[in-house]
Amino acid sequence: MVSLAEAPKGGRILEPASAHAPFLRAFREAHGSGYRFHAVEVDPLALDPPPWAESHLADFLLWEPHETFHLILGNPPYGALGAGARLDPKRRRLYRSRFATWHGRYNLYGAFLEKGVRLLAPSGMLVYVIPAGWMVLSEFHKLRAFLAREGETEVYYLGRAFPGVKVVAAVVRFRKGGRGLKLYDAEGPLFHSPVLLLEDPAWQGEMVRFETEETRRMEASGRPLGELYEIRFAARSPEFKRHPAVKREPAPGLVPVLTGRNLKPGWVDYERNYSGLWMPKERAKELRDFYGTPHLVVAHTKGTRVVAAWDGLAYPWREEFHLLPKKSARLDPIALVEWLNSHEVQRYIKTLYRDFVPHLTLRMLERLPLEKAPELSHRASSSPSKASRASSRLFSP
Repeated sequence: MVSLAEAPKGGRILEPASAHAPFLRAFREAHGSGYRFHAVEVDPLALDPPPWAESHLADFLLWEPHETFHLILGNPPYGALGAGARLDPKRRRLYRSRFATWHGRYNLYGAFLEKGVRLLAPSGMLVYVIPAGWMVLSEFHKLRAFLAREGETEVYYLGRAFPGVKVVAAVVRFRKGGRGLKLYDAEGPLFHSPVLLLEDPAWQGEMVRFETEETRRMEASGRPLGELYEIRFAARSPEFKRHPAVKREPAPGLVPVLTGRNLKPGWVDYERNYSGLWMPKERAKELRDFYGTPHLVVAHTKGTRVVAAWDGLAYPWREEFHLLPKKSARLDPIALVEWLNSHEVQRYIKTLYRDFVPHLTLRMLERLPLEKAPELSHRASSSPSKASRASSRLFSP
C-alpha cells in the first residue's frame, strides 16, 4: 500500500482510525519526512501517533477539518451499520444523514470510503485495505457509482491475505478527478507483481467481476436467468415462529420446514428436519404464496456455488432462493436444474466472483446466463426423482 501511495512534497497526509499510525510511520520511512502528517482516532486510549504527526481525537465520519488532503491511507474499521447493528441510534441517524452512499445493511468501511474521497484535494489519492464484498454486493451499488463519478478506481484483489482471518481483502487505490476502473489480481504469489485483468474506462459502478473470454461468451450466448424467472426469497425464521400453525414437535398432518441443508444438487431431502419446525403443508401459502406450487429452489448458503433442485412436493422453506417463471419463460424446469448444477455454471460463478462473499447473491443469480437454443414449453413434474433422470439439455431443438 505504501508503494502505491503518492503525495506531492509538502502535501497533507491523513490516516483515519489511526491508533498508533502504522501507515503514517511506514510512509515516512519509505518516502521521507517532507510532508504534513495527520492522525485521526475516536478512541482516546488508542490514539498514539508519533510526535511528528498532528493528532485529532475525533470520530472520522463526523470530523469536519478545514483543509483537504493529498493522500489518505489506512485500514478502516469493518462493521455493519444497518438495522440490527450495535450502534447508538442517534449516531446511526447522524451517519445516515451525512452519507449519500448509505444503502441497506451498510458497513463502516463504505462510509470511510465516501468520507475519505470527499476529503481529498483535487487529484488527491486514497489507498485503503478493505473487505472485497463491496465489489459485488447490492448494498454497495451506490458506493460503486459514487466512486465512478468522483474519480479513477484501481482494485488490487488480495484474497485471504491475513492468516487466521476469514475476511477476503482488496486494496483500493482511488485518484480524485480521473475516470474508469482497473482490476488487478494480487492474490497469493501475485502479491508483489499484480496482474492487470480488467480495464474499463467507462465504468459506471457496475459489479467488479473477474471477467474472462469464457464468461463473456457465456453471457452473450443466452438470456440472463433474471429475465425469465422472478427470484423470491423464503420466509425468515421469525415469520415461521410467529405463525400459529408452526409447531416445534412433529405430529400427524405436519411436514418439516426445510432449510438449505435439505437442498442437494438435483434433489430435495424431504425427510430430515434441520429447522426444528413443523407445519401443515397446505398452510405454508400463508407465509409465501409460491410455497403451494412446485418450483425451482436455488441455495443461498452454499458459498460461491450454485446448488439447485426441483421442489415437486411444494414444501415450506425457511431459506433459499425460489424461482418462479415469468410469462415469457418457456423453459423446461427439470433441464434447468441440470444446467444450474453443471460444471460449466460452477466454473462460471467461481471465475467471476471467486470468494468475495460467503454465499451466492441475488444479483449473481439474476445474471447467470442460460444456454442459447430454441425454447421448450414447461413440463413440470411433481416427482422429485425425475430431476435426476432428466436430460442435461436446457432447451430442445
